[in-house]
Amino acid sequence: MQIAEARRDGVVAVVPAGRIDTTTAPMLEGHLNALLAGGARRIVVDLSGVDYISSAGLRVMLLLARRIQEGQGRLALCTLAEPVRQVFQLAGFLPLFTVCDSRDAALGQLAAP
Repeated sequence: MQIAEARRDGVVAVVPAGRIDTTTAPMLEGHLNALLAGGARRIVVDLSGVDYISSAGLRVMLLLARRIQEGQGRLALCTLAEPVRQVFQLAGFLPLFTVCDSRDAALGQLAAP
């Protein structure tokens, strides 16, 4: 898995590519934790390059959501491929997240005060 990052208007967009599973989830979790430790409080996770997410990946997203909420921050997920969206839906996680169809929409939502 590769992880790209972009910043706009005080919002960090994290863009993982590949599979998020038990092997790669710790890498993503470490990257996200480093962002939080560095003071990031508005994060978009763009899942457009993710073709598979396991329960380990869902755990990373849930922990991120909790940590951001505790820090008074905001989180959005965007561009979920249909198989990834189905995993979130089957796990009952979709209502727990702000989910946008595009990165621009997610960035716009989090950039607003």
